[in-house]
Amino acid sequence: MNKFKTLFADIKPVIAMVHLAPLPGSPLYDPAGGVAAIVEAARRDLRALQAADVDAVMFGNENDRPYELAVDTASTATMAYVIGQLRGEIEKPFGVNVLWDPMASVALAAATGASFLREILTGTYASDMGPWTPNAGAAMRYRDRLHRPDVAMLANVSAEFAYSLDRRELADRARSAVFSSIPDAILVSGAITGEAAEMTDLVAVKAVLPDTPVLANTGVKHATVADVLKVADGCIVGSSLKVDGDTWKPVDPERAADFMQRAKAARSGRTA
Repeated sequence: MNKFKTLFADIKPVIAMVHLAPLPGSPLYDPAGGVAAIVEAARRDLRALQAADVDAVMFGNENDRPYELAVDTASTATMAYVIGQLRGEIEKPFGVNVLWDPMASVALAAATGASFLREILTGTYASDMGPWTPNAGAAMRYRDRLHRPDVAMLANVSAEFAYSLDRRELADRARSAVFSSIPDAILVSGAITGEAAEMTDLVAVKAVLPDTPVLANTGVKHATVADVLKVADGCIVGSSLKVDGDTWKPVDPERAADFMQRAKAARSGRTA
């Protein structure tokens, strides 16, 4: 059975981001606070998200700008350390995403016991990071070599910060990716972090993949979550749950709780 469907049963999950502060080696890293400050900031966000009763959390290095296609080993190692420090406090299924390196994401998932990962696994792109040619076959074989075939692979087919050189319609690319690369879910994104995927894209992709989970990956707002969940099989949300809706600020407990109230109402067919 599809690992995503096993993990989340019949709900349309809200997967909430724990955006780690800049990691050692990245230009925005704060050496004065050090890794201890990264752990404490992540702990505060994790507690706020779990108190809001999100369905799952995902740890990502969104702050490691400029992004890399082959990340520094220190980034993956520090993420593993941070998650390890918090492991006893994680009450929800959790995933990982090391931007933008599928092999690093697989290694991190294997090391930390994550249930799922998010990555760009297919396609060819012109991106802010240069030519981008991910390899789903290598990533999945690496996952299995690390004895974690249970890790669900969430494949983003509309890469942020990039332009697809494959000019097929997005729905055709998504359908092809499911056939050729066997991901457990397909993600549809906007152009950059915090920007919404086009509803027409979500509708088109879901129409050609009725049996594959399709999630909105970016830009889901309080005002739009009900409409998104009418089409999508779940969503990944980060910025909307932050103070002032700002990607780089901490999670706002009240915004997170309000978002989940609206999402649960939408899933049950009620009005929040």
